[in-house]
Amino acid sequence: MQTTINKYESLTKESKADIVDVIKSETTKAKKKLNEKEIDSIKQELKNKMKNPFIPIPEAARKKIIEELEEDTKDSIKNDNDGFNIKLGVDSRLEKFIAYQKKHPKSSIDVALDSLKYDKNFTNRFLYTRAKTANNLKSKESRDQFINKMLSYSSVALFVFLPFFTLFLKFFYLRRKYTYVDHLIFVFHIQTVFFMLFSILYILLIFDTEPKIWIFILLFLLYLIIAMKQFYQQGYFKTFTKFLLLNLSYIIVASIGALFVLLISFALF
Repeated sequence: MQTTINKYESLTKESKADIVDVIKSETTKAKKKLNEKEIDSIKQELKNKMKNPFIPIPEAARKKIIEELEEDTKDSIKNDNDGFNIKLGVDSRLEKFIAYQKKHPKSSIDVALDSLKYDKNFTNRFLYTRAKTANNLKSKESRDQFINKMLSYSSVALFVFLPFFTLFLKFFYLRRKYTYVDHLIFVFHIQTVFFMLFSILYILLIFDTEPKIWIFILLFLLYLIIAMKQFYQQGYFKTFTKFLLLNLSYIIVASIGALFVLLISFALF
């Protein structure tokens, strides 16, 4: 900080633009090394020092400098607190591309691949474009867009997985005289109830309320077990056992499906 003050003293006869450049340069260096509390301390000290007589900066200019400084530090702190970092846990090509693209955001694909000593084939070009996407996801706006795209694909995936859910029912009720179409009609009925509950939840969210999601999940599960009991006409113990096995099976398949949806969304985003 003393070094910064000495530079301000040497600039007393220079232009306001030069002073602004030095201030921004020094504070940029500081915020890369310091935490949020230390940055606030430096900003406060900087405000006090800028009011001293040996710094010939008008009040309006001082205010503008501080505002720009606060904006820069706010962006830096926000990026640190978001904690949105792409870490694959392995030394993969994509992770190397992400690191390089973050360091050289304006570098072209060919230059990047040459620098990293990778062949300029389709796979590497595609992975480098995904590295750019991964770095863009650090902004809240990009993440919101990505989540919206995932939700749009998820709605399609739900219908794709309906036949799997029907196959599970067919397997668990193998001794019952129900055709695959009978099970499928039951699944469509359950899916309709699910979307009705989801629509109610969405409407409540539109009106800035804070509905408890677990309540809607509980209502759906209660309806599911009651529907299974009424439709298949079995005892409570058998129904409850098959209810647990059915949900466990579907969770496993849905987890695999969610992974595919995530990969497809990431590939097409």
